[in-house]
Amino acid sequence: MAPHHLPFFLAPGSGTDTLMVVMGLFLIGSILWLGTLYWKLHSLPERMAHKSQKLQFEIVAVLGLISLFTHMHIFWVAGLLLAMIDIPDFGTPMRSIADSVERIADATPGQEGAAPPPASPPAEKPDAAKEKEHSHA
Repeated sequence: MAPHHLPFFLAPGSGTDTLMVVMGLFLIGSILWLGTLYWKLHSLPERMAHKSQKLQFEIVAVLGLISLFTHMHIFWVAGLLLAMIDIPDFGTPMRSIADSVERIADATPGQEGAAPPPASPPAEKPDAAKEKEHSHA
């Protein structure tokens, strides 16, 4: 026979262990919380790059997937650093320049406000003028 002053965490002989049930629920909740925290932390570079509309968003996403499947943290760190920096956009100005050059090359005289170059009179050779003088004389 057990004494009546047993601590609350000891299970009675005929009932369920309340402390074990509470600790089991706490363990399941902790695992779910830590898993959610891990996924939030793992997707941090991708969310940063997506939020700021970075050009290198796809590269950051691929680095995150590679780090997830290989368990090599250097890819995650590289993705985080790439998400933090701004790579200059060289593509848009170059595309604009290429489009402008293409429009200039395709323009024909008289279209789009392009005036034809002034026609200059044909220049005669000085020797040809002397030959004409001698032939008439």
